[in-house]
Amino acid sequence: MLDSYNKNADYFNYYVVLKGDSLYKIAKSYNINPELLAALNGLNLEDYIYPNQELLIPKSGYAYYITSEGDTLDEIIKIFNSNYEKFLQENPTIYLMAGQLLVNKKK
Repeated sequence: MLDSYNKNADYFNYYVVLKGDSLYKIAKSYNINPELLAALNGLNLEDYIYPNQELLIPKSGYAYYITSEGDTLDEIIKIFNSNYEKFLQENPTIYLMAGQLLVNKKK
């Protein structure tokens, strides 16, 4: 499960699921990857979503990464093409445990 973020409002919008919605349909309407949408919400692509369920929608202008076992800070900073100072400001608590959500403001 993803760690909750103190600054959710900075990185995400919220969407309330409507009858007939699917993760694919919502992802397409926001022009985001359905796998990212599912992962950010602790779901699998095949999971059922229901009306009035609230989902996190990633804001544009940010890159998102969900850690895997064995990830290192150096590797993740390279993926984001960032530096330590900037990365640590945006991610004040880093555990590097599988399933942690990390963000990086795009340049």
